[in-house]
Amino acid sequence: MSNLSDLPRFIRLYVVLFLILLGSCQKGAKEVDNLKFVDPQIGGVAPLLQPTRPRMHIPNSMVRMYPVRKDYRDDQIQSFPLIVRDHRSTPIFNILPVSGDFPENQVPVSAWDQELEIASPYYYSTWLEDFDITVEYSPGERTGFYQFNFPAGSSKKLFLKALNGMNWTMNDDGSIKGSLSFNGMYAFAVGAFDSKGAISNSGENSWITWHDTRQNKIKFKYGISFISFEQATSNLEKEIPGWDFEEVKGNARKKWQTALNQIQVEGGNEAYKRTFYTAFYRCLERMVNITEDGKYYSNYDGQVHEDNRDFYVDDWIWDTYLALHPLRFILNPELEADMIASYIRMDEQSGWLPQFPQFEGDTPPMNGFHSTIMILDAWRKGIRDFDINRAYEGMKKNALQGTMVPWRMGEACELDSFYYEKGYFPALHPGEEETVARVHSFEKRQSVAVTLAASYDDWALAQMAKELGKTDDYTLFSKRAENYKNLYWAEKGFFMPKDKDGNWIDIDPKFDGGMGGRDYYDENNGWTYLWGVQQDIPGLQKLMGGKAAFENRLDQLFRESLGRSQYEMYARFPDFTGIVGQFSMGNEPSFHIPYLYNLTDSPWKTQKKIRMLLNTWFQDNIFGIPGDEDGGGMSAFVVFSSMGFYPITPGIPVYSIGSPLFSKVTINLPNKKQFIVSAPNCSEKNKYIQSASLNGKALNGPWFTHDDIINGGVLELVMGPYPNKKWGTDPLAVPDVYKPN
Repeated sequence: MSNLSDLPRFIRLYVVLFLILLGSCQKGAKEVDNLKFVDPQIGGVAPLLQPTRPRMHIPNSMVRMYPVRKDYRDDQIQSFPLIVRDHRSTPIFNILPVSGDFPENQVPVSAWDQELEIASPYYYSTWLEDFDITVEYSPGERTGFYQFNFPAGSSKKLFLKALNGMNWTMNDDGSIKGSLSFNGMYAFAVGAFDSKGAISNSGENSWITWHDTRQNKIKFKYGISFISFEQATSNLEKEIPGWDFEEVKGNARKKWQTALNQIQVEGGNEAYKRTFYTAFYRCLERMVNITEDGKYYSNYDGQVHEDNRDFYVDDWIWDTYLALHPLRFILNPELEADMIASYIRMDEQSGWLPQFPQFEGDTPPMNGFHSTIMILDAWRKGIRDFDINRAYEGMKKNALQGTMVPWRMGEACELDSFYYEKGYFPALHPGEEETVARVHSFEKRQSVAVTLAASYDDWALAQMAKELGKTDDYTLFSKRAENYKNLYWAEKGFFMPKDKDGNWIDIDPKFDGGMGGRDYYDENNGWTYLWGVQQDIPGLQKLMGGKAAFENRLDQLFRESLGRSQYEMYARFPDFTGIVGQFSMGNEPSFHIPYLYNLTDSPWKTQKKIRMLLNTWFQDNIFGIPGDEDGGGMSAFVVFSSMGFYPITPGIPVYSIGSPLFSKVTINLPNKKQFIVSAPNCSEKNKYIQSASLNGKALNGPWFTHDDIINGGVLELVMGPYPNKKWGTDPLAVPDVYKPN
């Protein structure tokens, strides 16, 4: 059809109409806007601990803002920050607009109205009830833009909170600047107003006043830097050169549209889409890029570095290695490579491969060296753009020289030496006094949790050694990877603590161990840690007595009573939320557990449990997150599970199939290919898989590989209201790494 004019007229007309219609459909597809499903208020009231916050930011950018208040129920907003240092740490450079005759020797707060608040990833607005002021905000990457809409004819002031004993200062042109220090580093802020005001100080706090009552709107734009005032000014001039708030808002919106449109869903209900895309939005917060014009300040060595590669901080690997990093391995492997390269530079600068790398340096909460697992997982999924040999050195140093004592970092101590020799972390008997000064007074030894975590980490290190041809290391760490077996008390059927003499400590694995079970476990009880052997599930099944016994214990997990009131349980285990029997949906170590049914003769139970858990604990409302969300850690579980699959074992490039919420999920891959999960008859009732195929070939087991995703293809699932108890049970379909030894 090289020449349309050669065709008869009526055929030409049909061809033209078809092309117009096709173009219209393609245009419509490009204009899909998943932002409308994002509600940052979902989860704004926590079950017990930390709520989510309505954060405004560009994906993975340095500047983040949220209104400072306890949670969504809090009647008052304390202030608005210019930046949030880390995902859950103190907001800094806090401000609040004020009208009327508010005394400058007091710190203002204001009531607000939940129904008048607008929160989206790229725009925020709220009405301050006490001052009749509407605040608007939109973020840049290293900048932000506020608009304060004052009541007509009123006085106009802006409160600026104290800067660690210092005041803000104003330049001759009416712009302001301020700096503050935290944990050995500095943050710098510069700001400009579209109308010049006058600054005054009241103690350590500052106030800016505008005396012209004819101007009701004040615009305030600012830049942030961790390098210098000059760099903060450069960031502001580069990102927001003018005063067009709508332009900044529009730019932020476009970036979010692009990010969220990488995954398209069809079917399902509106509630499912709101939950899904809000979870996806949460996954795009961390890690954050702190590079500024090819430079970054690192508090890991206290230096400013010039580098042509972006530097990322703010990660809590105990929370994020399970699902958030694996999600990025699919969606943005280039970004993930930059993040891993950042870990390696932190190691070079500080001497340790970090666990919780934040702005100010590594903060080692929780337990384990799970950055080792994350790096192995990346390598096996084809992400190679980082120095693997330097990474391996850091992984090995952590394993051989770093302390495993929870919430500590640095050289090993006597407890670590004991572990190297005996193969388990020694525990204290109830009431026995701590003898090792290194042990955290609240976090305790966590002896079982530490042993299990170290076994997984050492497995990952052994596998990485195998990849690199380091035979001796592979032998050493493979042996250490089996240390988890040393704490399995077969008669009790749980991983249980031992003392330094090798004697069992007979505890109640449901409840003992003090606050959060931390003497022996960590935030969860022995029922959760019973399944903490993702790296060797065949070995775990063998300990339990085989596949049938393994399935029975899974059933029991979801049915076992608390053995006490919820009041008593929560008083000791406040992190143990989203409870179903003894299963806790609200804490990260549980994420893989429902998918373990895929390694039994009843894969249909995974489908049943996943749908029940998503429907029960992840609804699209203010209570819609069952535990601490932890900056994408829990949300990534929702994204994976809603799409219909999950990575049970980071470090093994295999995915386990659950039950998708949508009739079609399309992942637009960076290599321009697509991976599609097609379940045409999927519905709220049709949750069970009747049959499956991958790229037209029958799939007899609930498994596929990472290569299957990145090469593009179609996973087709035939769904129905009742389980096909035969599908997925073919033992030959089980990946080799999960087959019994």
